[in-house]
Amino acid sequence: MFYYDVLCYNCKKTFRVYEGSLKYKQAKERKVKIFCCEDCADKIRIEAILNFMRGINRF
Repeated sequence: MFYYDVLCYNCKKTFRVYEGSLKYKQAKERKVKIFCCEDCADKIRIEAILNFMRGINRF
């Protein structure tokens, strides 16, 4: 199985993206140079949802 080692822009850890995934395709074609690991992506997503819900509760 083919993979690329890429650097997470958030936590600065190296992680692997495997063949068949969107991140692998982006790394191969070098269209996107900024990558985020799954753990950081989940944290960012949850934080965005919580901030959105806090904004709704104000009104």
